[in-house]
Amino acid sequence: MQELSDLHIHSNCSDGVLSPKEIIDRAVNNGIKVIAIADHDTISAYNKDLFRYAEDKGIMLIRAVEISTRYKGRGIHVLGYNFDLDNEELGNKLYTIRNARHTYLHSVASKLEMLGYIVNVDYLDKIEAVTKAHIALNIVENKDNEKLLINTFGHIPTKGELIETIMNEGCPAYVEKETINPNEACKLLREAHGKVVLAHPVAYKYEDGLTSEDILELVREMKPDGIEANYIYVDRNGNKINECEEWNKFAKEHNLITTIGSDFHKDDGVHPDIGLVNEDIKLNDNEINSIIDKLLN
Repeated sequence: MQELSDLHIHSNCSDGVLSPKEIIDRAVNNGIKVIAIADHDTISAYNKDLFRYAEDKGIMLIRAVEISTRYKGRGIHVLGYNFDLDNEELGNKLYTIRNARHTYLHSVASKLEMLGYIVNVDYLDKIEAVTKAHIALNIVENKDNEKLLINTFGHIPTKGELIETIMNEGCPAYVEKETINPNEACKLLREAHGKVVLAHPVAYKYEDGLTSEDILELVREMKPDGIEANYIYVDRNGNKINECEEWNKFAKEHNLITTIGSDFHKDDGVHPDIGLVNEDIKLNDNEINSIIDKLLN
């Protein structure tokens, strides 16, 4: 039987819907053997109980995190794997980044309210690693915003559409968030004895207009161990873009590990499921074993 893996999953410790244990249960149901929960700027999903639960279910659980950084005015995500969960410097920096998220929440909520949107700040403030996605979803799901949304978009937008139209850089509710750069994130992870992977380069191509040459420049600066080459990008209209072949070739040319991730947040019938079981991405056992071996050693 082919062993499947998914090294980029989000739990409700950041902006996912499922709890860490529910993620493990879904992975079991999907026939996945190796997973990593890579929440945004938090490692709170991980504890001894979760590792025991994963072991009991026959799941290899690799510790991971997705760190938010800024590079030349663009948001770049850095994945870390197999680091020391007790590393004090990493823990403190993640706490600082998460805290900055709440400062951002209040600032962006003020701008959104000036545009006429109703934002439930009290509810959002209770989310430890609050993100743009949380804020956008809160707006689009609030019936009190329905009239303004339809007037603005012609329909009720997805959270991604709202973010790209109103909240991103150059948009009316843009707020610059205190963050770190990719090199700083890499340094933190390496000092915590972790491996560094550039998350979903395909997304930067379609969301930020970065070319392969731009991403190569970023890679040369970061010097990551790998890139998330096996990744399905879903655009704001729900179109799936599979450029895995291109990014695997890029990785091979530049001697980088290639990882695989669904970036799962919830089952919405559009985005990849845990293990990418609903997508045309299949790695053989040798490829999976090679990835795991390189991340763990």
